[in-house]
Amino acid sequence: MTDITLNSSMAEGAPIQPASRPNLDKGFNPLTMIIFFGILAAGLLFVSYSIYSDVDATGTRVTSYLPYILLFVALLIALGFEFVNGFHDTANAVATVIYTHSLPAEVAVMWSGLFNFLGVLFSTGAVAFGIVSLLPVELILQVGSSAGFAMVFALLIAAILWNLGTWYFGLPASSSHTLIGSIIGVGVANALMRGRDGTSGVDWGKATEIGYALLLSPLVGFVCAAVLLLLLKMIVRNPALYAAPEGNKAPPLWIRGLLIATCTGVSFAHGSNDGQKGMGLIMLILIGTVPTAYALNRALPESQVAQFQQTSEAASKVVAAKGAGHSIIGNPRPAVTLYVAEHKISEGTYPSLAVLVKDVGDQVAKYGSLNKVPAEVVGNTRNDMYLTSEAIRFLMKDKENDLNKEEVATLNAYKGSLDQATKFIPTWVKVAVAIALGLGTMIGWKRIVITVGEKIGKTHLTYAQGAASAELVAAATIGAADMFGLPVSTTHVLSSGVAGAMAANGSGLQIATIRNMVMAWVLTLPAAILLSGTLYVIFSRVF
Repeated sequence: MTDITLNSSMAEGAPIQPASRPNLDKGFNPLTMIIFFGILAAGLLFVSYSIYSDVDATGTRVTSYLPYILLFVALLIALGFEFVNGFHDTANAVATVIYTHSLPAEVAVMWSGLFNFLGVLFSTGAVAFGIVSLLPVELILQVGSSAGFAMVFALLIAAILWNLGTWYFGLPASSSHTLIGSIIGVGVANALMRGRDGTSGVDWGKATEIGYALLLSPLVGFVCAAVLLLLLKMIVRNPALYAAPEGNKAPPLWIRGLLIATCTGVSFAHGSNDGQKGMGLIMLILIGTVPTAYALNRALPESQVAQFQQTSEAASKVVAAKGAGHSIIGNPRPAVTLYVAEHKISEGTYPSLAVLVKDVGDQVAKYGSLNKVPAEVVGNTRNDMYLTSEAIRFLMKDKENDLNKEEVATLNAYKGSLDQATKFIPTWVKVAVAIALGLGTMIGWKRIVITVGEKIGKTHLTYAQGAASAELVAAATIGAADMFGLPVSTTHVLSSGVAGAMAANGSGLQIATIRNMVMAWVLTLPAAILLSGTLYVIFSRVF
């Protein structure tokens, strides 16, 4: 094994020690692979059985296999995005434990894959539907149409293509950044194709909120990692913490435990945040292909359905009072859809919304349970609920809404009830995404690991730089973002954290790598917008 030509400057005047490059070429143990593929097969069987049982439980007769073929292809593409996300992003979590010889590469990858899996399973779903809310509402409402499939295929394929390109060149670009760009591209293209201004095709308020999270997360990673390292040097005087590994020697037990713990935290946080980015899109695919099983949360207990009736009645009174003096004849949905698309309150907004709220309440009351909504109307009921929820969401942000605190609380409670019925993620979807992430981690981790471990700083990664600074800051930042339902980039946070720790330690940065990372960060958004917009136009004419 060849030694890295970079040496680590030891703190507290300790002598410089040569650090060996970790063995990145050792394969997995055959028994480990047998166990892994056994788990993979069991997961796929569980997913297949879950889809079958969910559809069968609705009593729907299968008259055409075309929706299921579309479902298979769309799920394959969506899980392909998560697969690429796995080997593109998760590699960041294992780079530090590998380059400090805390764990062999193959063990680190398996360990990270396990906690990515757990992170996905315990995720809240808030990030998943935060991503979906960026999409044009008219496309979400017709997700089962040709335009809906064109949307999903365009944004996922564009994200996969850009991720594969940056991975090939070993650049730690952001999968989150890429997906957001792809969604914006579809929204802009859809608006232009409908003769509207391109800026009207995206919820720019939500896009700006997510953009701030993506923009600030690498700055937070850089600054916080640097500050934490400097504080650590002042508080903990143990020179071993600031040393690079000696040859292939593992670090002292307590340092090793700290490094593995922070790697575990980043892996879990990555699964809980990044794993959700495809979940919302998978739910759109399911709603479009098999709405009878997935348009409404049929597992919602009857107690919550009763609560829905109460919040619906209260919300109906609030909205009806705001629309008093105006009457709506005919279908209220176009006026509400126009408000959601343009975010401008007109004299027809409140009365139309009042009628729609009453309609939704009447539909649920008629059947008594979401599980009893007939197959032929379940799609319409779900669309009415989603449209109402989105209209209320925008009303909460609108400065002209003329709502007091009590009315806002009433409408928010009603929106929560609507979201429970429409914004849910079945366990098998989480399992499928977790498998895709884990499999991607095991296959393509090496390129990004080498960039993070060798090409950011001019010296070998020390224990403090890897664990206490970069990994700890990354885990905390991503975990906080998950709580607030904001997608952030694991790649940006951790790689910028490594750079911040290197800068604070006076270790120096490799400018060429930093320049390439910044270029990838700058180009990702426009490239993804252009790719997805172009693909959407092409697919719209093909489907």
